[in-house]
Amino acid sequence: MNAHSEDQTTTATRGSGYEEPATKDLDYRALFIGDQAENGAIFKELLGQLVDEHLGWRQNYMPGDRAGITIHDETTPEYGAAQVRMREVMADLSRRLRSGSVPWNSAGRYWGHMNAETLMPAILAYTYAMLWNPNNVALESSMATSKMEAEVGDDFAKLFGFDGGWGHLSADGSIANLEGLWYARSLKSIPLALAATLPETVAGKSEWELLNMSVEEILDSLKDLTPDQYDQVKAASSRSGRNLNRLGKWIVPETKHYSWVKALDIIGVGLDQMIAIPVSENYRMDIDALTSTVEELARTQTPILGLVTVVGTTEEGAVDEVDKIIALRERMRKSGLYFYIHCDAAYGGYGRSLFFDTDGRFVDYNELADLHQSHGLFSEGVTVPEDVYNGYKAISQVESVTIDPHKMGYVPYAAGGIAIRLKEMRNVISYFAPYVFEKGATAPDMLGAFTLEGSRAGATAASVWAAHRCLPLDVSGYGRLIASGIDTAHRFRDFLAELTFTVGDRVVRAYPLHNPDFNMVDWVFKADDMTSLTEVNALNEKVYDLSSYLAGHEYNNIFITSHTTFSAGDYGNSPVKFIKTLGFDEAEWESVKSVTLLRASILDPYLNSTELFNYYTTAIKAAFSARLTEVMSS
Repeated sequence: MNAHSEDQTTTATRGSGYEEPATKDLDYRALFIGDQAENGAIFKELLGQLVDEHLGWRQNYMPGDRAGITIHDETTPEYGAAQVRMREVMADLSRRLRSGSVPWNSAGRYWGHMNAETLMPAILAYTYAMLWNPNNVALESSMATSKMEAEVGDDFAKLFGFDGGWGHLSADGSIANLEGLWYARSLKSIPLALAATLPETVAGKSEWELLNMSVEEILDSLKDLTPDQYDQVKAASSRSGRNLNRLGKWIVPETKHYSWVKALDIIGVGLDQMIAIPVSENYRMDIDALTSTVEELARTQTPILGLVTVVGTTEEGAVDEVDKIIALRERMRKSGLYFYIHCDAAYGGYGRSLFFDTDGRFVDYNELADLHQSHGLFSEGVTVPEDVYNGYKAISQVESVTIDPHKMGYVPYAAGGIAIRLKEMRNVISYFAPYVFEKGATAPDMLGAFTLEGSRAGATAASVWAAHRCLPLDVSGYGRLIASGIDTAHRFRDFLAELTFTVGDRVVRAYPLHNPDFNMVDWVFKADDMTSLTEVNALNEKVYDLSSYLAGHEYNNIFITSHTTFSAGDYGNSPVKFIKTLGFDEAEWESVKSVTLLRASILDPYLNSTELFNYYTTAIKAAFSARLTEVMSS
């Protein structure tokens, strides 16, 4: 997003500085318990109501049946002792959680990982559904929540512009990424399987042509097969273990999530097939480097299994130029090369709601500023750059997308998800357990037949479903919530850029990384007299130690953050531009080959209030000063 300038916020704040919202959209702050439990009363009310309804549901089912627990049972010493034990365990649980948990909910004390307040309706729905313990592996064990998951899958497909698409929930983004690779591997192997089992269906095609068929062409070649023929082809596909070393390279950016390495290992493609593309100075995949790599692979007739593009890198919040990657694929397709594209939007996927109006239309860029202004999304000076908009828009042309509701969806763990552009893709990876599924039945009966996981908590589906119904996936709902974090991120970066401290006779400054594409802010502290990057890294490691769980007093820690390391092994030379802003030359980078940064993913739903932001950053500045003094005086 573009840099922030001093603003006149339109968001309500607490205390005497209350400001009336400029829009009549629902106030998302009413949907959180509140950093100081401001909405605690309605939470307790609704939770109690839901628990009572569940207890009544149990009591009203066959009320004439003989009770499983008699009045006599309840009066025995053993019965009473069991409940005393349960109370003791719950008391111990409460003690351990209260003393061993990080206060994600704090409006301005936690500036670290992708953790924050979770939506109250999501918590309530999860808790309520758990009382039934539905298993979304099949409809018969989750009649309500399987249907909710099907609706959430439709939400995902619509969010990413997949008109004929489909989606479902997973345990997390790592599982969704693994499933994306599973789709790519399975589809890429189908033409070779057709050549081996039903050669007439691909007659006249060379192996190179078979390995460069598009997803649409592959699905079209399968659509007229009988069920037995389809099963025969699938049995000869990559699931058999055949041809894995012929499917080609898997391209990732250097900013890839670590789950991709594990996925390549697990799925059998192997790490030797991975090609990591350098990132540019703004930590997006370097399109020129990608183009050179793809053209060289085409020249040597080395197939490309697929490519991962990232929308919301977990260390920098960068949004890849997906549109340029799509354009490259279309250009190479004309010369006979095609590859599957998976978008890892685990972190940034919900950001696409910024671009939908309340009629469900993905608006043109020239309409975006007016749309955002009419809904009070951003402060003056904060806009979505056109290259970020174009990257988000082009997601509709990839084959599959990972999204994590437990990140920017603000729902409890664990909730990942995946969406595919064409619903028919799922038939290629499907399995059917006779005792669970009736082959030929229709969704949502068969969710488990098309998912990597078997048993899955229906409570997760209820949680995400409730969140999506309370906050629409458009500019009036999630768009406003996510914009608040982006707005605060720019404000926080500007705050850091002006920070200077005097520690004894030394001057220490904060150096923030580039303007974020999303809501991630990274920065480094450096004393003016430091001549070594090693010294700078040591300083920031020590500041982190005092600002994390390592300090050992999370509940009383007035500022909590996270940290990361950009190393040459993972990032190449992309950090050099930032290193130079610290006053070091490229030789120093070549000597040390890494830089330690403090890191804040800003999900807090309240801090786009000027009054509240100023209150907490004043306290944060004092905390920084005290910690720098402690570190540099020791």
